[in-house]
Amino acid sequence: MRLDKYLKVSRIIKRRTVANEACDSDHVTVNGRRAKASYEVKENDIIEITFGERRLKLRVTGIKEHVPKADASGMYEVIN
Repeated sequence: MRLDKYLKVSRIIKRRTVANEACDSDHVTVNGRRAKASYEVKENDIIEITFGERRLKLRVTGIKEHVPKADASGMYEVIN
């Protein structure tokens, strides 16, 4: 699954266009490297997203095309 779609489906970022812009402006890294929106996400990838001063680090635990809102947080695990 593409990185921008994963961020939207897992509800980390609300809209795919916003996720795409975050990737294009170097706010997203995967496994320590800058990632484009077209990056293919795999399980156990470490994604870091910078929201202004806040940094979110998470590990991918599952990849699904459609997920109910209640189960979306099960697609990743937050790491500090």
